Amino acid sequence: MTRKPVHLALYDTFADWETGHATAHLARAGYEVRTVTPAGEPVTGIGGLRVLSDLALDELRPEDSALLILPGADRWDEGDDLAPFARAARAFLDAGVPVAAICGATAGLAREGLLDTRAHTSAVSFYLAATGYAGGDRYVEADAVTDGGLVTAGPTEPVAFAREIFRLLGVHDDTVNDAWYRLFHDSDPEAYAEYAKATAR
Repeated sequence: MTRKPVHLALYDTFADWETGHATAHLARAGYEVRTVTPAGEPVTGIGGLRVLSDLALDELRPEDSALLILPGADRWDEGDDLAPFARAARAFLDAGVPVAAICGATAGLAREGLLDTRAHTSAVSFYLAATGYAGGDRYVEADAVTDGGLVTAGPTEPVAFAREIFRLLGVHDDTVNDAWYRLFHDSDPEAYAEYAKATAR
């Protein structure tokens, strides 16, 4: 069965460390990772990494995707330029296609009202509270949270963010996913042996 691609939203000042674990291991698991930028233009991340675009945001369709990933970026907190990506996230969730948002992207989803009724997390609760959203009572102090088809995480938790994405898409079974997390988050040598054995099958 052919898998639908995973779409990675990118925009200037994107936080390039936040999605690498997820995209690298999704690609190894057989998912094509396609980049989506505001108008199909190249963009530059916060670390100076310049990335080409596979498609413009207005070409993105939920029915053509397995997942939309939204990384953080300075621009999430600098006005409404990235609001169209939050609206795209709404379209994905309405269509039953999962979304994963980390760092500043969670604030964009909060402004769009997508966290008002879903359990979620972010950097800190007062960061989201500053958006004026109505979901403060659904905020969870955790490394990453999945509620239905939505994954959220704070900027210091790219490994937990990836763990939840893999779980949501069924990339690994729970035992392998746990070993992967302990390897990449905790540098657990026993987890390396478990993960290597499981993925060599």
